[in-house]
Amino acid sequence: MFGFLNLNKPEGMTSHDCVAKVWRILHATRVGHGGTLDPAATGVLPIAVGKATRLLQFLPENKAYEARIRFGVRTTTDDLEGEIIATSPAGELTCEMVKTLLSQFQGTIEQVPPVYSAIQRGGKRLYELARAVDSVEVPVRTVQVSKIEVLAWYPGEFPEISVAIACGSGTYIRAIARDLGAAAGVGGTLAALTRTESCGMKLADSLTFEQLGSHSLIAPNMALQHLNVVTLKDEDARRWCQGQKIAISANQQLSDSLKVCGEDGRFLEMGKVTNLSSTTLLIPKVVF
Repeated sequence: MFGFLNLNKPEGMTSHDCVAKVWRILHATRVGHGGTLDPAATGVLPIAVGKATRLLQFLPENKAYEARIRFGVRTTTDDLEGEIIATSPAGELTCEMVKTLLSQFQGTIEQVPPVYSAIQRGGKRLYELARAVDSVEVPVRTVQVSKIEVLAWYPGEFPEISVAIACGSGTYIRAIARDLGAAAGVGGTLAALTRTESCGMKLADSLTFEQLGSHSLIAPNMALQHLNVVTLKDEDARRWCQGQKIAISANQQLSDSLKVCGEDGRFLEMGKVTNLSSTTLLIPKVVF
């Protein structure tokens, strides 16, 4: 078994739980996931099966979410899974007031991830450190948010807003919820989250656990179609699969990570190029 799955992760399961369940369903030798989702979150969880786990690093980094943010509430985890730190009724807040704040969370921004997160520091996860000590210093990171669009507004004592967010890898939606609430002066926390796109896979095409057995795996060629490709003629493909370096034209569109295919379109391996004198050589990057 060699390929990918677009899993629709259900609420209440960790990403590791999902990997374990896919492994039991498919009886695969190896299973991995691309991009952790919190237990309370739902939506797209890319799954790699078999040797495709070695290709997870090459999948597109784009991500998109639908998030529901509650104002007037702050929690330890920046979502409703944590303990409530403070509440401040925010019935006077309006959608228009919040809309004026959204621009500061778009573009290239600096973000402090939630204390309870899987980021490693000194060999330990931040959530492990947070449970062991009273205060944890969380390093600031730079992230890319390309879009925040308002989908709906829910008025009340603790109003909520539903937004669509498109962002790069490493962006914490919980941190956006927390910081948007702070910018509004009332505090905020993430009330619900669905990932609608990840690694080039979309929610509309995702599968539930019950559907996995009746659908084929996504072939590496399809999952990696965003990458530049080098197509080798049959003789060169044979030599390549034997571990030989192949001379290619320097006029091809080259990059550090290249998808190497045979003339029949069959995916062979991942490659990269190196220059030797006046010759451009294709060499293996990930072999199977």
